[in-house]
Amino acid sequence: MKSTRITIQDFTGVYAEQPFMQGLRKAASTDGEIRWFDCTRIDGTDCYCDDEAQAILREQIEFYKTPALRQAQGPSSISTPGIHFFDNGNYHYMSKLWTDSIREPFDLVVFDHHPDMQPPRFEGILSCGGWIKEVLEHNRFVQNVVVIGVADHLIEEIQQDLSQANAAEILNRVTFIRESELKNLQDNLSSFVCSEHASVLSSNLYISIDKDALNTQEAATNWDQGSLTFEQLAEALQALARNRKILGVDICGERSRDMGFEDTAAADALNNALNKKLFHLLTGLHGIQ
Repeated sequence: MKSTRITIQDFTGVYAEQPFMQGLRKAASTDGEIRWFDCTRIDGTDCYCDDEAQAILREQIEFYKTPALRQAQGPSSISTPGIHFFDNGNYHYMSKLWTDSIREPFDLVVFDHHPDMQPPRFEGILSCGGWIKEVLEHNRFVQNVVVIGVADHLIEEIQQDLSQANAAEILNRVTFIRESELKNLQDNLSSFVCSEHASVLSSNLYISIDKDALNTQEAATNWDQGSLTFEQLAEALQALARNRKILGVDICGERSRDMGFEDTAAADALNNALNKKLFHLLTGLHGIQ
């Protein structure tokens, strides 16, 4: 089976507390399919990503390609499939930068407790809270977006915010699966996604996971969390990958290192175990190219 390329972008040093992720860091020195980038010294990245930081991060994504592909295809001219870990939810905008390099039509599936479609406070600035809106407005290859696990009240708020910003029309391409729907579905999320929403999704998918969509027994994050279980997430991912091409999978949602947890060791152990499960689940999916 073809191996899957793995990229880790460490913005805060939080992965130092996770033995599994440190194993990937060690493996990166000898395994060409694993890339580890220390992003802790890049300024202008926390929640908002300024132009200088974006330039550095885009260079990392370009470096992700093999030398042969860089020479043959040129900058930003091919999709960059694989699995990408990039720290806590403050850096979820990385999914916008990774999808910028896709050069074929695709649908975006996001697991998140927040809609991430806020109009920017500062015009032209990329943020963790508005990156999906940026993808919809600026990526000509994205067709539809499905966001799974969003808190119900935040959907109402974002609809109002976008309407006031004269951007409500982009919601025509967005489907929300509310947190309240997940609670009613229990273990049937995969069939719900693939039956009721099958007409929305094409054969090419890009998947972005913020672990704050999961409940607090599954993950410890720096944002308020939803009620998704790992079993629901795993079954949904397996169903989404069936008979489709997965152009990439992103994972964020670590705890913030400066956020007080009553037991940080327990929080790190929880996230370490979850990252390990996600890694083995995703590298086993046949849809990832």
